[in-house]
Amino acid sequence: MAEQMLLRVKDEAARRLRRLQSLPEHPQKAALANLRRGVGRAPGELPELWGIFLQELPPDMESRDGAPTRAEWAIYLALTLYALHQQGHSLPQDNMHRQGIGFGQAVRGLVKEEESPEESSILRRFNALATADTMPERAQHLRGIIQMLRANGLPLDYVALSGDLYALQIPALAPGVCLRWGQDYYRTASEKEKTSATAENEKEN
Repeated sequence: MAEQMLLRVKDEAARRLRRLQSLPEHPQKAALANLRRGVGRAPGELPELWGIFLQELPPDMESRDGAPTRAEWAIYLALTLYALHQQGHSLPQDNMHRQGIGFGQAVRGLVKEEESPEESSILRRFNALATADTMPERAQHLRGIIQMLRANGLPLDYVALSGDLYALQIPALAPGVCLRWGQDYYRTASEKEKTSATAENEKEN
């Protein structure tokens, strides 16, 4: 059941990203600016975000008690963090949403060439995020990391991130997310190239 909902969350996040990216230039800029205002806020807190965030959300993903659901948290954070990441980068040619770039792989890109992964300052931020217990706490750590990715022009798969953010809220699934992030972070360059090539071949077939 949880795995099925995770896939649906990713579908909903993907649909909203496509809608956002298909907007004409000026409405698109306004929507991204509004979404950036939502960074650090809880889902539903800003009425100006209700449309792009809640429109056509399946009823079983909606809150019944006023507290955001797991699905609402995951989709909301993916959208608002994407808007933060996209700031200063032009669509469509410089899209910071890039399919296949997992979170651990993107963070590894922040490690300087002269550093080892274990000694990089980014690892402390990464570990703090992986061990955070609440969604507001995770959102805070994510914000700092996304700002660094933005400054370095490093893209991220936001559909995959929405699934990760959903799974992190489920005790049975959270360890698997952290393990995959760690694997991607420590994977060597040659292994990354092989993985990318395999993904491209699968896409072509």
